[in-house]
Amino acid sequence: MAIRLGDIAPDFTADTTQGTIGFHEWKTDSWAVLFSHPKDFTPVCTTELGYTAKLKDEFANRNVKVIGLSVDSVESHHKWESDIEETQGTAVNFPMIGDPDRNVANLYDMIHPNANDTMTVRSVFVIDPSNKVRLTITYPASTGRNFDEILRVIDSLQLTDKFRVATPVNWKSGDDVIIVPAVTNDAAKDLFPGGWDEKKPYLRLVKQPK
Repeated sequence: MAIRLGDIAPDFTADTTQGTIGFHEWKTDSWAVLFSHPKDFTPVCTTELGYTAKLKDEFANRNVKVIGLSVDSVESHHKWESDIEETQGTAVNFPMIGDPDRNVANLYDMIHPNANDTMTVRSVFVIDPSNKVRLTITYPASTGRNFDEILRVIDSLQLTDKFRVATPVNWKSGDDVIIVPAVTNDAAKDLFPGGWDEKKPYLRLVKQPK
């Protein structure tokens, strides 16, 4: 069954390149990015894992833990990691789940038979500290992910959880945001004392709250 936004991310126990973990216990009160790869020793995945490793501080600054998966074994992952470090210039610094029995892949609906009945697609799940799924993205095997976009969405989720705002098209951290329609103008005066730019009654732009 497909996992939907707002669902509790299924818990699991699995072997990884950094030891056996229980997923919910491992992530504790952090955000998490769980993402799958079609296969070890493949070119697109190699670039993705290397780039994700380079973003270690960016994820840490947002209280995000990252964990990858493919249906290959942990032993295979360890061998692949040396290639990733050699070609991408950064060692993999997050756990990779070995899932040869496809237990986690099936739990998260990562295998799409009409695309490929043996390999996982490029699934991405962003999961919040309360274990709720907040974002799902599915890419085809041939297309590498944009991890800068994943960071952008996490920034938006964390901001909009804290303040009564939404983020407009192509928003980046620091840009103006939108006051949500549920906030009346009277309430907005207290929340946003610096004022706002009202394009329409339902479209009120305001400086990003700190």
